[in-house]
Amino acid sequence: MTNSFTGSGVALVTPFDNSGKIDVMALRKLVQLQINGGTNFLVVQGTTGESPTLSQSEKQIVLDTVIDENNGRLKIVYGVGGNNTIAVGELLKQVPQGVDGILSVSPYYNKPTQRGIIEHYTYLSKCTDLPIIIYNVPGRTGSNVLPETTLALAHLDNMVAVKEASGNMEQIMDIIRQRKASFGVLSGDDNLTMPLIATGADGVISVVANAFPELFSTMVNAAIKGDLLSSRSAHYELFSITKMFFEEGNPGGVKVALAARGIMDEYMRLPLMPVSDHLRNRIISETKRLIAF
Repeated sequence: MTNSFTGSGVALVTPFDNSGKIDVMALRKLVQLQINGGTNFLVVQGTTGESPTLSQSEKQIVLDTVIDENNGRLKIVYGVGGNNTIAVGELLKQVPQGVDGILSVSPYYNKPTQRGIIEHYTYLSKCTDLPIIIYNVPGRTGSNVLPETTLALAHLDNMVAVKEASGNMEQIMDIIRQRKASFGVLSGDDNLTMPLIATGADGVISVVANAFPELFSTMVNAAIKGDLLSSRSAHYELFSITKMFFEEGNPGGVKVALAARGIMDEYMRLPLMPVSDHLRNRIISETKRLIAF
């Protein structure tokens, strides 16, 4: 199976109203912003979507809404992961029509060995015919998926790509250098996306592109085409606000920018908190500049 998830992918935030319920209309507006902004594929219920705080029925509402609003225009990747291998496998068997691929995070908290990680994904690969993107994010999971582990998993037929959020450029380049041609490498760190594509990565699953799909997709696709001058220019335009978005945790910062664009309100669910007034003002100011750019 060949990776078909390339270019600018967006890990969609989940909009809430002031009562804490999913804001379905705002979610529809967000999907339209992505479609019109040049995004290549959508990721539903990643960590940026505050998936740990949503019930299974709420996740279904979000997924159904995105599938309906998207109406077949962009590929949809659905986040199905966890640290209970058997339970994740059962969820994979229930993924509905309209989903084109799965993003599955490496098991967190348990801190499995590399052999345990391989066995985890091998089991999951047998529970679905959908393509699976491995998600390596050591800062959240407590364990790193080493390059040799990713390369071993790449030989499973429906393991088509890895979202690499280790922040370790040497590690990611090791995977790019040794991977088979059909296996994709996607950046999981927005500010490393342009340099990683320049070294051979295939795209990104982005937080920043929620709010700035136009400029972010321009950066990504210019880099893929080898137009590093244009890509570098967009990269540095986005550089400051990318750091702001992660200054007090994700997705608080990007929701401020989306509110400034009139897409949704800033509400999040505990234990996440709104960003400070000082950071909010800086994000709003930079958002206005980038929209006018």
